Amino acid sequence: MDAAQKLAEQRIREAIENGEFDNLKNAGKPIVFEDETFIPEDLRIAYRILKNAGCIPPELELRSEIITLRDMIMAMDDDKERLKRIRELNFKITKFNMMRNRPLYLEELPEYEEKLFGKSLP
Repeated sequence: MDAAQKLAEQRIREAIENGEFDNLKNAGKPIVFEDETFIPEDLRIAYRILKNAGCIPPELELRSEIITLRDMIMAMDDDKERLKRIRELNFKITKFNMMRNRPLYLEELPEYEEKLFGKSLP
């Protein structure tokens, strides 16, 4: 955590302790993320149609596949099949990183991180 994050966290904790977040409007209600200001104007209708049809961005779909594959690997007993799935998982993580233009941090997948560093593969 860098200095700016630490400072922000400290100020948030102080505000919580001082009760500055008590009695906020809409407290306890879910946040609705309908802000489309970051979507180019000519794509907004297409994005809304896709969203209403239940389509999700490829990055989110691949992230879901990564999580499912990780859980499947954790439950496997066959080492040969596990190795095959770990290679598949590595490929999907690499593909995901390339799509996002920023890396997927292993902290988001702690079980995989433990397996990766705790066990050497043939």
